[in-house]
Amino acid sequence: MSEKRRGSLHDDWARLRFSIVGSLLASPPPRGELGIALESLSRRMWIHPETEGPVQFAVPTIERWFYEARNAGDDPIKALRKKVRKDAGGHPSLALPLRATLRDQYEVHRSWSYQLHADNLAVVCEEQPELGDCPSYTTVRRYMKSSGLFKQRRVPNIQTPGAQQARDRLQNYEVRSYEVPYVHGLWHSDFHNGSRNVLTREGEYAEPQLLGVLDDCSRVACHAQWYLDEEAESFDHGLSQAFQKRGLPRSIMTDGGSAMRAGETQEGFFDLGIEHTPTLAYSPYQNGKQEVFWSQVEGRLMAMLEGVPVLTLAILNEATQAWVELEYNRKIHSELGMTPLARMVAGPGVGRACPSSDELRRAFRVAKWRTQRRSDGTVSVAGVRFEVPSRLRHVERLRVRYARWDVSTVDVIDESTRAVIATLYPLDKAKNADGQRRALDRVEAPPARPEKPAGMAPLLRKLVTDYRATGLPPAYVPKHDIALGDEKDDEE
Repeated sequence: MSEKRRGSLHDDWARLRFSIVGSLLASPPPRGELGIALESLSRRMWIHPETEGPVQFAVPTIERWFYEARNAGDDPIKALRKKVRKDAGGHPSLALPLRATLRDQYEVHRSWSYQLHADNLAVVCEEQPELGDCPSYTTVRRYMKSSGLFKQRRVPNIQTPGAQQARDRLQNYEVRSYEVPYVHGLWHSDFHNGSRNVLTREGEYAEPQLLGVLDDCSRVACHAQWYLDEEAESFDHGLSQAFQKRGLPRSIMTDGGSAMRAGETQEGFFDLGIEHTPTLAYSPYQNGKQEVFWSQVEGRLMAMLEGVPVLTLAILNEATQAWVELEYNRKIHSELGMTPLARMVAGPGVGRACPSSDELRRAFRVAKWRTQRRSDGTVSVAGVRFEVPSRLRHVERLRVRYARWDVSTVDVIDESTRAVIATLYPLDKAKNADGQRRALDRVEAPPARPEKPAGMAPLLRKLVTDYRATGLPPAYVPKHDIALGDEKDDEE
């Protein structure tokens, strides 16, 4: 469409026609002089609305437009618009059987292009002549667009409940853009496969993974760092840095990756009071802001590193931090009309202060039950034995928290309050071989006990007293023992 065109083609034709006959409507010629005025207009050059070239119109054509505009009353422009075809939108060249075949083909292959659909439909028409003449590509494309049969993103044909749920949701529900109205109300986080390999210290080339954390409201990149894997340790490591830079958010949206579903990650979200909102499986559009950020990483950051012959992880991370903090976060965003940092400062925000580094490290630990071995007062965690303080020797099962990638220490927590009771360290057998032992810590002060038992136990004494109170004789026949009556006589 030409930049000079102000509206639709129908509007442009109406404006041209009105500009031709408008002078006749504003100043009608005297009786008998209409033909002269029409002859004069027919000799003039006009700009064709479609070709934008010079064009002339015959006297009968201008006369017809004049009478249509004059008889239209208060809306001459409507009468001068190009008439809509009676079969417009009906697709007469595409018979009903062909439409049904095309729809069935689309249901099976939603990711095909319009050209591919048209080519395959042509083969079907050759194999089944009863369907009629094969329509052109333009007809197929126009029909598919008007019927909502748009090309869709290719979804892996995986027959799992999650994949089926994603396909059903995409087919039955509309996709809308969204934005949380509060800063730190929602963060996005995901891993991205780098387009270039990096040289590791082992002399091998590896594909780096970029962890990105974005604030939904302000689009601020809270943290971005490259790793050699996308495990839970790397995810928690990068996420902790985002917390320390920007504060704690209220919720985080991620995909269903193993790093995001790991026990350490889930325990960390729970301890820090962060709601975890996973996206639907096979639905990357739900985390669309993160996908837009990846395109900028590849289009600008990685493009500026094309001149670096050999990339290392250190070079890549240093360049990423500089680009994120000095360009991305400080560049005016087209949707926000301001920089992401300015939007974050403007608020309103619902973020919270970040705890200390040690508290963050303790938060991202999985919680498990372990049974204490009574023989030496130890528990086994991830294949490593840890010494339990003697004051806890009476606890049979301990609730411990640890990270699978760091078993240098293990915390024993109170199940009801999740408070740390004690920190356990690995068993040092070499040190224990010196034979020196500490006295056991008292679990509690022992009660004072008499030197000898004082008669019957309280429960048995109560039972005997109650039995005697019934007044019945003992329900047995004595043989070798002394009857109760004889015993009393002897005592007298």
